Amino acid sequence: MGVIIAIPARYQSTRFPGKPLAQLKGASGISRSLVQRTFEAASAVPNVDDVFVATDDERIASHCRGFGARVIMTSESCRNGTERCAEVLDRLGSTPDLVVNVQGDAPLTPPSFVEAVIRGIGEADCATPVLRCDAAAFANFLEDRRNGRVGATTAVFDNRGRALYFSKEIVPFADAVEATATPEAVFHHVGLYAYRPSALRAYSAWPPGRLETLEGLEQLRFLENGATIACVEVDAGARLFWELNNPVDVERIEKAFATLGIE
Repeated sequence: MGVIIAIPARYQSTRFPGKPLAQLKGASGISRSLVQRTFEAASAVPNVDDVFVATDDERIASHCRGFGARVIMTSESCRNGTERCAEVLDRLGSTPDLVVNVQGDAPLTPPSFVEAVIRGIGEADCATPVLRCDAAAFANFLEDRRNGRVGATTAVFDNRGRALYFSKEIVPFADAVEATATPEAVFHHVGLYAYRPSALRAYSAWPPGRLETLEGLEQLRFLENGATIACVEVDAGARLFWELNNPVDVERIEKAFATLGIE
């Protein structure tokens, strides 16, 4: 096996319980669940050997089997999607070259983002996409912060593209007026990862880190243990990229479906 995609999906969510089964209307008004739309986006990626939904919840598993997805059941002890992907790796009959984690709340993920991290991992332990903010994305960041919502994540990286930090705050800090004028100074982290199997196995053996716990960001465990994450800049073109983090994001994503003509 060369590359597999795993879509971690859990029912429990502090901000949005039952999120994978939330219904999203496409351009013509047809509703499909969040997890089905994410599975369809992942299945459109070329040169991938297999796509799985990884869950510990039979409601999600039954729903996914109903629309034809392959499901790998994982334990309830998984604390995040990366740990769930590590369990997927343990349950496969053979070891792939890369495991790609397409998070189940990102149905707007273009196939090109997945291709970019597969190409861009280089010598790093893990690779993840970052998207330079445009005015619309930055406005969404600001709106969420003003309304006390924890939404999308920002990334900071060095001159080689190696991750320095990820945060649910808007980083790097800039004066509000300056940042609004130049939102491209901020990079939106796309919740998508390509892991080397050795990095996944190491991750599951490490305890959760202090920063990971404070921020609620699983990828910080890699950085806290000295592993390298390649931040691969991607371009969404004219299409809005946004994850479904809060119920208010349903409307944002449905508007994007309508604009893009996604059924």
